Amino acid sequence: MTQHSDSMTQTQNETAACCSKEGHHDHAAQEHHAHGGGNARTAASATLHCLTGCVIGELAGLMLGVQLGWAPVTTIIVATALAFITGFALTLIPLMRGRGLSFSQAWKIVWIGETVSIGVMEIAMNFTDYHMGGMSVQSIADPLFWTSFAVAVAAGFAAAFPVNWWLLNRNLKNCH
Repeated sequence: MTQHSDSMTQTQNETAACCSKEGHHDHAAQEHHAHGGGNARTAASATLHCLTGCVIGELAGLMLGVQLGWAPVTTIIVATALAFITGFALTLIPLMRGRGLSFSQAWKIVWIGETVSIGVMEIAMNFTDYHMGGMSVQSIADPLFWTSFAVAVAAGFAAAFPVNWWLLNRNLKNCH
């Protein structure tokens, strides 16, 4: 138990250090630490960053599923997997390049926050897209595909924003 606790504290400290060293968000990071956690502006920035990665993978998976006529469950699995891959890539690569971290060092900093954030976002996005019928259209040229996707993106943001705020307040999420 102590080893897990020490590991968790180290991850939280690395996350907090990462937040304070990110050059393009110094002001938000300073506000984050001055108030003892993430504020709405920092949470919105983290959520938009996460959403960018999710949208890239999600859209690719949805387009594949619709164009290839896959069942919704197959489309959801592929879209979610691609969203996790692109979401993590957009977080890990800048950390590795910008701070000179190895993959494992960067992974230790972001895995908790990104997994939770992407997971919540994907549940909301896939639920919305599925129930609006965007996954069941015959072609990506169908306006319902794009309407469902747009609403799903908004739902993903709305679902993940409070989660990211909570994660930032507990130093479990990397500031982007």
